[in-house]
Amino acid sequence: MPNLKAKLESEQRTEDILQSLKKLDYLSRSQLQQLHDLGQKRNANRILQQCSEFLSSFRDIENVYYLNKEGRDRVGATKIRKKTPQAKHFIMRNYIYIAFECPDDWKNEVKLGIKEKKIINKCDATFTRDKKRYIVEVDNTQTMAENKKKIEKYKAIAESGVYGSPAFIWITTTTYRQKRLMELSEGLNCQVFLLSDFY
Repeated sequence: MPNLKAKLESEQRTEDILQSLKKLDYLSRSQLQQLHDLGQKRNANRILQQCSEFLSSFRDIENVYYLNKEGRDRVGATKIRKKTPQAKHFIMRNYIYIAFECPDDWKNEVKLGIKEKKIINKCDATFTRDKKRYIVEVDNTQTMAENKKKIEKYKAIAESGVYGSPAFIWITTTTYRQKRLMELSEGLNCQVFLLSDFY
């Protein structure tokens, strides 16, 4: 029954792709290739075309995919996503998710802080690895003044020991911003990646 086996595998792959989009909101074609071993660009495009009844897409350097109504219905997704410039923020965050091997406890948009001191930051994502907490920040459109304020709060949070000694991961768009974020984060366990590191 080779045809049945191939059909079941294809159905499972479609389900897996839709579940990834439910979790991560927007994924580029190359990100889907990595997450689901879709092979070369041509093969990936063919597979994604087979899923097209469940997907919408737009171009931003490459195709960016998100769930349409049929896709949301199939996997029980409640968040409605549309073509938007903010999608780049999600794509940047997802590069970190993939680079750190898709952590099981990855959570997006988490509030961290010291309540009694009223120091609260909402991070773009957080996960743990070897009992260490990692805090992920995407620097796409915010001002460096906003980043500076956020980092000052993170320094207070790190000093408090509430989250152990956390590590910080930033992803940004230019070498100037990368250098500035490293300077502002002096004293923190911090890595700053460039978006261009990932494609």
